[in-house]
Amino acid sequence: MRLLVTGVSGFAGAMLAPELLGAGHEVRALARDPARAVAALAERTRVQAAGGGDPLGREVDPVRDVEVVRGDVLGGDGLTRALDGIEVAYYLIHSMESPAAQMEAPFPERERRCALNFARAAARAGVRRIVYLGGLLPHEPSSASRHLASRGAVQEILFAHAPDSVALRAAIVIGARSRSFRVMVRLVERMPALALPPWRSFRTRPIDARDVTAMLLAAADTAAVGGRSLDVGGPETLTYEEFLRRTAALMLLPRPALALRANITPVTARVVAALTDEDPEFILPLMESLQSDLLPADDHAAELLGVTLHRTDAAIECALREWEVIEPLAAR
Repeated sequence: MRLLVTGVSGFAGAMLAPELLGAGHEVRALARDPARAVAALAERTRVQAAGGGDPLGREVDPVRDVEVVRGDVLGGDGLTRALDGIEVAYYLIHSMESPAAQMEAPFPERERRCALNFARAAARAGVRRIVYLGGLLPHEPSSASRHLASRGAVQEILFAHAPDSVALRAAIVIGARSRSFRVMVRLVERMPALALPPWRSFRTRPIDARDVTAMLLAAADTAAVGGRSLDVGGPETLTYEEFLRRTAALMLLPRPALALRANITPVTARVVAALTDEDPEFILPLMESLQSDLLPADDHAAELLGVTLHRTDAAIECALREWEVIEPLAAR
């Protein structure tokens, strides 16, 4: 099939594109900055090579074989060319970063605008299916944060324009380039003690980035999942405190946990952003999402898509090994 991957500069797109090539698909990528996209693909190739190469022996070169088209979903530039002849498109874009200019809208409005532009262009191009990686919603939708509510709104827009679409909804994705996982690793690395607000006791199901990639790959042509939203999670349910403790143990770092009674999210978010060298506009909505359990509604996704899930410790170990290929990890 001829497939389009958006967000190839991010962790999910960079992991997915080589797997799509290896499965025999023609792959095109849409990127605001093609040079950054090529660099992300080259980095992923280097990480795979450092891990012993492709176990299936597939000889693909993402830098050579992925056609990168310059475009911008926010403004709509390049969408017609990127979607020409495409059967299935992957929508892996999120707009939580700070606006490039003061006049730009907040991220929920940017997310809505991007999704509308993309969905309309995909419908005009005759795209059969859009595969979207979104976020798990709490069991009480009214308690969803701005971040999660925005992800849900994007999903509705995509499905309205391509009814055969598939949405995979995940909480924490464990991967070397997953921003949420990187924030947690940096906190463990840089704080002598883990000062945890009340959200420490809420539960989630972290999932290995390799498993998310396998599910995205299968979602392109699995007929049984067309038109469905699938909650995805790993095989273990953990509180956020337990997940941070597991990460600290695998990093060989003794980190006592200090329970905080106050939950001052705006202040805490700025402290976390400073500690982890992250954008406060990314951290604040992320932390607003940690106000309830985020658990899959059911366990059907892995079975429907034919994916065997990795255990949490194996996922963390793999992510840390890949991290060390990309850049030093001081704590290890």
